[in-house]
Amino acid sequence: MASRALIVGTAGHIDHGKSTLVRALTGIDPDRLKEEKERGITIDLGFAHTTLPSGEVASFVDVPGHERFVRHMLAGAHGIDAVLLVVAADESVMPQTREHFAICRLLGIRRGLVALTRCDVADPELQDLAEAEVRELVRGSFLEDAPLLRVSARTGAGLDDLRRALDVLAAAPRGREDGALLRLPIDRVFTLHGFGTVVTGTLVSGTLELGDEVEVLPAGRRARVRGLHVHGRSREVVAAGNRAAVNLAGVEVADLVRGEVVCHPGRLRATSVLDVRLELMPDARELTDRARVRVHAASAEVLARVRLGAGRTLRGAEGVDAQLRLEAPIVAVRGDRLVVRSYSPAETIGGARVLDPAPARRRAGTSPPLEAAEDAVLGALVGAAGRAGVESRALGARLGVAVEALGPKLLAAGIVLVAAEGGGEVALARAALGELSGAAEAALGRYHAEQPLRAAMPREELRARVFARAAAGAFGAVMDDLQRRGVVRVEGDGFARAGHSVKLGGDEAAVVEALRAKARSAGCEGLEPAGAGAGLGRDPRLVEKLLRVLIQEGALVRVGDRLVDAAAVSELAARVRNQVAPGGKVDVAVVKDLTGLSRKFVIPLLEALDRAKVTRRAGADRYLIG
Repeated sequence: MASRALIVGTAGHIDHGKSTLVRALTGIDPDRLKEEKERGITIDLGFAHTTLPSGEVASFVDVPGHERFVRHMLAGAHGIDAVLLVVAADESVMPQTREHFAICRLLGIRRGLVALTRCDVADPELQDLAEAEVRELVRGSFLEDAPLLRVSARTGAGLDDLRRALDVLAAAPRGREDGALLRLPIDRVFTLHGFGTVVTGTLVSGTLELGDEVEVLPAGRRARVRGLHVHGRSREVVAAGNRAAVNLAGVEVADLVRGEVVCHPGRLRATSVLDVRLELMPDARELTDRARVRVHAASAEVLARVRLGAGRTLRGAEGVDAQLRLEAPIVAVRGDRLVVRSYSPAETIGGARVLDPAPARRRAGTSPPLEAAEDAVLGALVGAAGRAGVESRALGARLGVAVEALGPKLLAAGIVLVAAEGGGEVALARAALGELSGAAEAALGRYHAEQPLRAAMPREELRARVFARAAAGAFGAVMDDLQRRGVVRVEGDGFARAGHSVKLGGDEAAVVEALRAKARSAGCEGLEPAGAGAGLGRDPRLVEKLLRVLIQEGALVRVGDRLVDAAAVSELAARVRNQVAPGGKVDVAVVKDLTGLSRKFVIPLLEALDRAKVTRRAGADRYLIG
């Protein structure tokens, strides 16, 4: 797999020479729109790349500096490895310099360089002043000790030093977490003659391969990767950290918009509610509960309401756990950084990090903190779901990783993956499974106390009593575990505690023996349930209960609408095998001869032999199973 490029985002005030500097470094004009060339300013994102002295590739995302186009800057700022802060030596730090730099800090960018441009038109004293103001701006930030290079795109002065400084950044590790899910936020959509629909973006995580089936969220449209290009060259596979152009088959340009995310089908989820850690910039106006704001997540921009809690207000330089309720769905995972801008006027006021992109109905402040260890996060998210658990892919979507890649972390968090009855897996906390196990044992104990004459609690009754609100698959997992440990046993279509047995009193035992005797005497003709207790002088309700006990024990067999002694059915089966050769036909006449019973009794007896696997139906006939 090819190594990833160093993704460098430019930042700075309008007309400070960002695009000119990128063109001088790469030989590529990032101003692609006619309006940009006519007006001399970058309106939308521009892209260019160059090979550095070491052979590493630097890929530039050139963003607009004008205040009206900051939203475009935000669309391109996601996924970058380093920032190239551009400040004109003859104008120094300006308003958009400060806003772009603040956005870079809010997005968690940790590396970068400062280029002091247009040094060919600024005398040394002016350059010194501009450098001092830049140093003041970046004090205490990730750029405090970063190289500051004086350059001129027009004369080429300082460009070689800038390339070498970029090479140092490219040599630093820029790995992405193993198991991370594919995410490619779309920042451009267009049609290319002979190819069709093309989208571009930076792979935030995961890998994308030629021929992959993909899903574009939040719309949910499916497509196939027909072509992959990185820096104009065709690729079979593209890894995280690279900018890519993706030719998609199965969707039209009109179907896609900037802000949507390309992912593998079923792996990520769109959301309209985010639990976040929200922080305001020191000079931002206070933010009130339910305030309407603009949220920038990767290349998406969406309006939202901030929920701080009734009556709460957030002031500059404070940070709180809050909830963002979005007016349109986006794709986000835990740990994602967001930029928050005021609704009107549109100004950057703060940033947020996602704590949980799919929070349960609970108040803000209950999601795992960002500094928590991963196993603690897993434990908290799954534990909060209780007996309902979390569908494994939904859990992976919240974290941005494939759950199957978590392995030992699930074990450390006390989480078990159980097979769901409808397919897939559900993540359940061991504690929740323990609660269900204890509840199932208790329910069986109560049932045996209430129904001492019943051998087992019906399966579906146990499921309804204990597992109605539990995850699909929890019933099977818990009952299988209880059987393995010898705590319960299967009885017919039900469950019983291992030590349970039907206990009959002296009077009840006498009635049971009398019913057994009547059934034996009736032979294959059997007993009619309603009249089985005739002549015994016992309460019909008691007789009905004891007949159920005999059925559960297997002493009596239901044959049609009658109850037949199980030994009589077994004896009939043996006589049929003696009378008919294996594979021979078994019909009404055969059984009538063996039993002396009429067709009314013989047909149900034949069906009983079918159920006992003595005979096999084939159309209107049945044959003896050899």
